[in-house]
Amino acid sequence: MSAASIILPPAQRSMPLRRRVRAATRRLRELGSIASAVLSTGHPYMAQIVPMRRCNLACTYCNEYDDHSDPVPIEEMERRIDHLGRLGTSVITISGGEPLLHPELDRVIARIRKTGAIAGMITNGYLLNKERIQRLNKAGLDHMQISIDNVMPDDVSKKSLKVLDQRLIWLAEFADFHVNINSVVGGGIPNPQDAYVVSTRALSLGFSSTIGIIHDGSGQLKPLGGEERSVWDRVRKLTRRSYSRFNKFQEQIANGLPNDWRCRAGGRYLYICENGLVHYCSQQRGYPGTPLANYTTADVKREFLTEKGCAPNCTISCVHQVSYIDHWRAPQTSQVTPPNAHAGHGELVQIQ
Repeated sequence: MSAASIILPPAQRSMPLRRRVRAATRRLRELGSIASAVLSTGHPYMAQIVPMRRCNLACTYCNEYDDHSDPVPIEEMERRIDHLGRLGTSVITISGGEPLLHPELDRVIARIRKTGAIAGMITNGYLLNKERIQRLNKAGLDHMQISIDNVMPDDVSKKSLKVLDQRLIWLAEFADFHVNINSVVGGGIPNPQDAYVVSTRALSLGFSSTIGIIHDGSGQLKPLGGEERSVWDRVRKLTRRSYSRFNKFQEQIANGLPNDWRCRAGGRYLYICENGLVHYCSQQRGYPGTPLANYTTADVKREFLTEKGCAPNCTISCVHQVSYIDHWRAPQTSQVTPPNAHAGHGELVQIQ
């Protein structure tokens, strides 16, 4: 497949009124959530929650899955979502593992919407079909992100455009929710030009597109090489309209340099593992490690004001973006260095 072979499906040439109305309503809800975050620092803006650690794939750079875990029982998932609602969480994103493996995922999404939060999901997309997309519409999903790592599957990743393209066409035709496609460069990806093909395909289907940088095999982030940097610049020019392009984090990461910022993880951003514990993020699992049922507004306010020792070399884009809401206020008055602050995990860096 090449960028020249891309054909726009008829369904994307004339978006149905139903979809336009839902997109407008979603944007109003998003703007309302941002306004609420600006007015008050006492609630989380975003939480990622894991209903399923098991995944049907085994990408070599990923440390967020296993091949055996059972799904979290739906009753427990609903209790955890209600606790996030109690804390006033604005956006709840389902991650994994692979969340589409959870047998009651539709109920998970519906429960998120019941709290008033925006419902998102990160998936590898393998299990999508027309019927599954319609069920996600009915459940009330607002956002979906799929990472596509290459054009053809290889030993690093099976998340390829060749395998997923038909599913993307179905999403373009049937999904009422917003879809973002993330491509990658760096970390030993053998064909950097694939990222441009993936991004071009995503945009042609009416989706948004982002690009990420993968660590090398030792977990170290290195500056992009010549061809990688060229592709990264080309993709970023394609996606210049993205509303999240508002800080210097992306440029520093691409150059392999630390960032000076105030991480609000544990306050504005929470990561809830399959055991129901609150962590700073997917790469700092273990701290603070508090059960979500016991997490309070006082915990949110404390962590909001706590400087994290791992922040300068952090590569977690969603935490950066959430924290940027409050970059102009509340200097952090205490400090902690999480146990994993200097560990390399080969995580995916979202460059938007």
